[in-house]
Amino acid sequence: MVRPLNVTVPKLVPSQRHYANTLKLLIAAETAGIKINQLPGDNLTVVLDDVTILDPNVAVRYILDATKFDLFESLAIEKESTSFGPLINKKKYDAVLKDINQFMEEYPVFANTDKLTAVDIIYFGSLYEALSEVDAAKYPKVAAWVHLTSQAPAVKAAVETIGQQVQAKAPKKKHQATEKKVTEVTPLAELNQATQKLNGEAFYKPKIQTGKLLPVEGERNVLVTSALPYVNNIPHLGNIVGSTLSADVYARYCRVRGYNTLYICGTDEYGTATETKALEEGVSCQALCDKYHTIHASVYKWFDLSFDHFGRTTTEKQTQITQDIFKKVNENGYVVQDTMTQLFCEQCQRFLADRYVEGICPNCLYDDARGDQCDACGRLLNATELVKPRCKLDGNSPITKDSRHLFLDLGKLQGQIEAFNTKSHAEGKWSANGINITGSWLKEGLRPRCITRDLKWGTPVPLEGFEDKVFYVWFDACIGYPSITATYTDDWEKWWKNPNNVKLYQFMGKDNVPFHSVIFPGTELATKEDWTLVHHISTTEYLNYEGGKFSKSRNVGVFGTNAEETGIPPSVWRYYLLSGRPESSDSMFTWNEFITKNNTELLNNLGNFVNRAIKFVLAKYDGVLPPASETPLDGALEKGLVKDVNELLAQYVDQLEQVKLRAGLATAMAISARGNLYLQESNLSNSLYNDQRAQCNAVVTTAINLIYILSSLISPYMPATSESISRQINAPLRLIPNAFTYDILAGHKLNGSEYLFTRIDEKMEDVWKAKYGGNDKK
Repeated sequence: MVRPLNVTVPKLVPSQRHYANTLKLLIAAETAGIKINQLPGDNLTVVLDDVTILDPNVAVRYILDATKFDLFESLAIEKESTSFGPLINKKKYDAVLKDINQFMEEYPVFANTDKLTAVDIIYFGSLYEALSEVDAAKYPKVAAWVHLTSQAPAVKAAVETIGQQVQAKAPKKKHQATEKKVTEVTPLAELNQATQKLNGEAFYKPKIQTGKLLPVEGERNVLVTSALPYVNNIPHLGNIVGSTLSADVYARYCRVRGYNTLYICGTDEYGTATETKALEEGVSCQALCDKYHTIHASVYKWFDLSFDHFGRTTTEKQTQITQDIFKKVNENGYVVQDTMTQLFCEQCQRFLADRYVEGICPNCLYDDARGDQCDACGRLLNATELVKPRCKLDGNSPITKDSRHLFLDLGKLQGQIEAFNTKSHAEGKWSANGINITGSWLKEGLRPRCITRDLKWGTPVPLEGFEDKVFYVWFDACIGYPSITATYTDDWEKWWKNPNNVKLYQFMGKDNVPFHSVIFPGTELATKEDWTLVHHISTTEYLNYEGGKFSKSRNVGVFGTNAEETGIPPSVWRYYLLSGRPESSDSMFTWNEFITKNNTELLNNLGNFVNRAIKFVLAKYDGVLPPASETPLDGALEKGLVKDVNELLAQYVDQLEQVKLRAGLATAMAISARGNLYLQESNLSNSLYNDQRAQCNAVVTTAINLIYILSSLISPYMPATSESISRQINAPLRLIPNAFTYDILAGHKLNGSEYLFTRIDEKMEDVWKAKYGGNDKK
């Protein structure tokens, strides 16, 4: 019979002594398998078996039935109370760790296994706060003991419990979720093949290449691109979810389904935006590109984006391929010349390219429209269409002046472009906004579009009389996809000129749609070569921030480097952004929702299911799945679970095949919720283990196998979380299945337990809103 433990607990604050004492009691209760009931009160009081105990160290010994100690153990506990405890209260952490390190060398009373003694529990509780403030590595004996003790399931469970209860003060600098650092320095070891009992057919086997990843005849070959980000700024969360993160999810999904997949991206480095930013920063265009390429690469690495190659457009390959495409288009009669009236700044003595001009949009009257596009209504513009134009460099009103330019004759290509669009969006199931935006362009009628600019920074035009001009960035930028691939492999044409064996999936924000659905395909068609045209276009609407827009200049919003500063891990950011991905309408980032989703959907759903099942197997079965002969898997609860999971699996696969990323994530979380319900219906508990062992065997075997499936379903969305689950269950990443199967077999030994998520203090909402400019405007 489980003995109830009643503990009166004051408000928990990490710096106060009752915090450490409560942690001791939680660890002791977990170790002894005792249910603990916490009651509010002014003083820490323990009642067990109708015995009231005021001293927490005595309570630990009583809970463990370990009241008989030898001399050295009694001395260790006395020193914790009389010598080490007072030093900890005064926050003299280095002094106390130095003394304890010496004490450990003289008195061998601390456990050298993860089976805890009363001494281990008492000292760990006392030192927990100190270990988050001081580098224990300076004290070898302490460090080794902390590493071992932290692995104990009872310690991990107690740390999570107290972390959820703490009402901590908001940190002054970085916020770390309430889990303490001591739990972060003891990750589980890598997989142990010697203790695995697995169905090897379920494994995900990465493509083993002797050279570069290339299409394979007879396989499903998927080419994934995300819109190339400009190098004139740090990407914000809207930029990230709109293209690079969304493309990463789909590429990861394809790989874990066994498809031969190449994911290409890079920085878009030519054009007016670069020249403008370089002038602002007082550096050369190349120096600016080098700086921001490095920043972008670092941000995407932190967000766990899995590019097969992340390149850039300022390369010789870009020049060669762009000029070669232009020559073919020109030879085929799809380039025309015309005189264009442009804005000219007399003060600057230069033609003003689109990005050098601002003014009022003639369509929606937005007063801060750019010379190439209005951010408010999305309309593409020519700079001369702006009302009251002004030079962005000096604010003067420009005059008009003629300049001769080259135009891509889209009108001549309209029939081919319409035929391609009709076929592609029907077969590839484009996003609705991609279809609508493209349809609007085609309905209005395509006209010749200028593809040259009076700039210095860009790909030179290889045509006599136009040597002083460069290609317009949106003729040039999409060619960056094949040119970046060409810097990855000399056999780039096997991806880009192979429409019968390769499907191209492209991800972008809605403002980039016409360039990918009309201009770039039109350019490819105009070469009369057999290009791999886009099969699926996945677009997003805008992600806004706390009732407004992201603005780097006004320091409003979370940008790529800010996410890391918060101390919240990438998986939480990825989950939040993808769960609210703006697929059909604009969405809004709010800190309140961010914190709530972490604390409820992640911690209470996915985290609870995985942690509860794994900890139970570790505690009751020593981490080993029970024998098959003693594990009936055909019970009504198991059949019901398998039926529901199979229906959800089919739904998940269908959603991801159609690139419905937000819906797919919701389905994965629904499978996790179904797992929680299964544990609840099965009454997974000590009594089930003691009284109905065969049924308990079935529950843990089924739950661990469902966790294995779940790890593959979340791997495209939260790869680090999936890796953590793999470490815990001691099994490599598996392929995404079509149906529930038992692939972790009897006799398989789990690796240990670690927490997937930690609670975020709700008070951090105000801290972060103030820091990142999202305060409510009164």
